[in-house]
Amino acid sequence: MRIPSLIAFIGFVLLIAGTWCPLLRPFGLLNMDVYDLNRPYGFVLLLVGVIGVIGIGLDKAKLVRTTAWLSLVLVVLLFVAAYLKVNASFSFIPFKSFAGFLSKQIKFKWGWYVLYAGSAIALGGSLLKRSQYSR
Repeated sequence: MRIPSLIAFIGFVLLIAGTWCPLLRPFGLLNMDVYDLNRPYGFVLLLVGVIGVIGIGLDKAKLVRTTAWLSLVLVVLLFVAAYLKVNASFSFIPFKSFAGFLSKQIKFKWGWYVLYAGSAIALGGSLLKRSQYSR
């Protein structure tokens, strides 16, 4: 296995593992992963990671590059959606200070780092030139 393929493989494995890592912790009660936030979106993210790993196994550089870009876009969209959802969750409460206090009780957890690192490492591995590292 070439070095760029190995780097991309590690990135896709991190992306797949990141779907089960805690992303949000509302009110300190429970941890929410991608599947708790939006189950179909989580399956799409998992499918993109699996397709990337299959592309590495089949040595299809364009497929790996496309899935790496798609994974980065999907993770960014998921973060934006979660951020907007957290900030708009309590907008029905007429008291702005109380709504802001409740919104601050929903914490973003370390799983976001795993998702971003996985998609960034997969993208970096897919963009490396083969001729630099192949013999």
